Amino acid sequence: MTTIADALASARKSQSTTDCSPLDGERLLAHVLGVTRSALYAHPERPLGDREISEFRRLLQRRGKGEPVAYLLGNAGFMDFQLAVNPCVLIPRPETELLVELTLESAPEGKNGPLQVADLGTGSGAIAIALARAKPDWLIRAVDLSPQALALARRNARELGARNISFREASWCESLADSAYDMIVANPPYVAPGAPALHPDCAFEPDMALFAGADGLSAIRQIINQARRCLKAGGLLLLEHGHDQREPTTELLSAAGYRNIKHYRDHAGHDRIICASHL
Repeated sequence: MTTIADALASARKSQSTTDCSPLDGERLLAHVLGVTRSALYAHPERPLGDREISEFRRLLQRRGKGEPVAYLLGNAGFMDFQLAVNPCVLIPRPETELLVELTLESAPEGKNGPLQVADLGTGSGAIAIALARAKPDWLIRAVDLSPQALALARRNARELGARNISFREASWCESLADSAYDMIVANPPYVAPGAPALHPDCAFEPDMALFAGADGLSAIRQIINQARRCLKAGGLLLLEHGHDQREPTTELLSAAGYRNIKHYRDHAGHDRIICASHL
């Protein structure tokens, strides 16, 4: 007979030779059993059925090969909510929560009527949904080129009650009306092929959400150029970028006529977010 305690002990032993966290086994077993992690320790003597043991071992094997826990569980935390995720979308990162916070803080005050905000490359819908939940009077447009990503984003928005989002399948600003938006926000792909120190999850995430041309700036370059026609006078563009892309992104914004360029660092102290106004 294999109990919860036995299964966790076996998982810790097998994971000791990998880069996996000891918490991974707990999260996976809790997922298989449909309980919380704390419930595992409340009832360590509970016996596991053959199906439960088989499924737990299967997930552990996949995790041992590096597959992200979020994909194995089918969900990931972002801000104060959970999002469904799958290999069609990037797994939300803590750095992107800063992008949401700065968008909320930077919103123009004293405007008549609801703000019009576009989230480009929405993926799982993380940014759009976070903004929609925080500001139910805003009108959010979520854009993505991937129909699979949009389907997942729609599902997440529906399940999280974010009703003030409309979705469009398009590349960056192609579906946006001219001079319509108070703010445009994006966490675009910004990795150059062969760049060192990629997050380990990247090997399993979609290339189109990660890589952006030889210098990692092709998506940022397109957004900066396209967003000019879609932003209202004084509208804001907020972008997440790579830790070493502050200077080239600033130069691109300046050359395109943006002003009041501001930089922000993530919680690890890396340059990560840039904000600029269109005049």
